[in-house]
Amino acid sequence: MLTRFANPARFMRVSGVVLPWLGGACAGVLGLGLCWSLFIAPPDYQQGESVRIMFIHVPAAMMAQGVYYLIAAASFVALVWRHPLADIAGAAAAPIGAGFTLVCLATGSLWGRPMWGAWWVWDARLTSVLVLFFLYLGYIALVNAFDDPSRGARAGALLALVGIVDLPIIKFSVNWWNTLHQPASILRVGGPSIDISLLLPLFVMAVGFLLLFLWLLILRMRTALNERKARALSLYGQPAPQGEDSDAALPAVRQVWR
Repeated sequence: MLTRFANPARFMRVSGVVLPWLGGACAGVLGLGLCWSLFIAPPDYQQGESVRIMFIHVPAAMMAQGVYYLIAAASFVALVWRHPLADIAGAAAAPIGAGFTLVCLATGSLWGRPMWGAWWVWDARLTSVLVLFFLYLGYIALVNAFDDPSRGARAGALLALVGIVDLPIIKFSVNWWNTLHQPASILRVGGPSIDISLLLPLFVMAVGFLLLFLWLLILRMRTALNERKARALSLYGQPAPQGEDSDAALPAVRQVWR
């Protein structure tokens, strides 16, 4: 069953149809979210206008962690089942996740200055997110450190699986230690503590960030597959097999597209 969805030709065909619609939905949702959060949502009664940083910071923090979970899952699938698209998905997602993490750190610093009186503190939550950023950079460096792409993919996959221990630390650091960072205010027992007037635009922005990630991920995966196809054509001098219903064609697909 897994090999049925491992065909690069099928992925290219389906993603080519999905990509324009996904891009349009992303632009629409992000546009709505930005207008709502920056111009319509009221200021917070304590934080004032600085609360608007939340509409970028919180979705970026969610995506920073969520993308790493996806990379770890893709790494596991690549190591155990040798799924030909898993390595590509992990490598394509890593720079996007690093970008979200950098946005999270930058906006957190901007938010921390008026709230805490400092641009940066070695708080448990902030430090563990910084570690996550370095894990992204380490994964990217390992994947591209070898002449043999398969060796780089295996090394990066092992780092991704080891680094996943940082995610529970990020999540529960505010509960395990006495930190400056506020505890969970959305996914918490008793429901969100954020007023609905701020929660709704925050939800729209979170959906917009998710759509943006999916659009960028598919775009990067398609680019990586086209690069591998071009490299394979230069090596083998023939097009990649396009048969998608025959399991016998799968080894040739893997050989040409890797």
